[in-house]
Amino acid sequence: MRRLSARAGRAVGVAVLVLAGATAVPGQLPPAAGGPPRPARAIVRPLASLLLPGTGQLIGRQDRGAVYLAAEIYLLSGFLRTSGEARGDAERYQALAYDIARRAFSPIRRDTAFEYYEQMERFAESGRYNTDPGSGFVPESDPRTYNGSVWLLARRTLWPDPDMPPDPTSDLYWRAVEFYKAHAVGPDFLWSWRDHALEHAVFRETIRKSDDAYRRAQAQVGLLLANHIVSAVDALISSRLAAAAGRPVELRTALTPGRASMRLSVAF
Repeated sequence: MRRLSARAGRAVGVAVLVLAGATAVPGQLPPAAGGPPRPARAIVRPLASLLLPGTGQLIGRQDRGAVYLAAEIYLLSGFLRTSGEARGDAERYQALAYDIARRAFSPIRRDTAFEYYEQMERFAESGRYNTDPGSGFVPESDPRTYNGSVWLLARRTLWPDPDMPPDPTSDLYWRAVEFYKAHAVGPDFLWSWRDHALEHAVFRETIRKSDDAYRRAQAQVGLLLANHIVSAVDALISSRLAAAAGRPVELRTALTPGRASMRLSVAF
């Protein structure tokens, strides 16, 4: 969600620069009394609409500003609702994962990146991290487990023949071990859904619901940004036309299924 906020901030910043450039006229002198609005004043309405959709239109006494404002409230409430649902589902699947699959391996709950829970979704067991009962280190070899699949990938990636290990003291062997250590899950994050197939299915469904909610929240962010930009551009066009005509200008837009229309009115 922080990335979404950063992107939204950059988009609004670019829009501000575009609006500022569109409303500035190099070398223009201040108009006489009663003349068209100065550029410094003409930018007020677009910037107001960029910050809060509809306010630029309402400043210009244009009723359609209420439509932009209502859309902002509706979209923002939808974003808050769906992002809250996503966080709630994320908390539920993380708690379920610890209570059922992880508690036996770690007495203290520590949550981690989403990719970890994706692997818990795919694999019923993590497998052991080190299968050597002594002081040595031997990676998990069962490819049905997550750690075993990592060790298989390391062998396939770094050894000429994944089924023929090189000398255990060779650099080639230990490069594969280092690959395994970098990607396998350690002792504090092992898991097993063995004998808990029903809970594992609930875990998968909760992850799916959380993902769907996050995607809907991202779509709401896109619509919110569009509402800001469209309202600002609308206010910019109205302000520029009013400045050019020297009279109040009203720009009306209408969107209906299969049709879009625009009407321009200039007072005389």
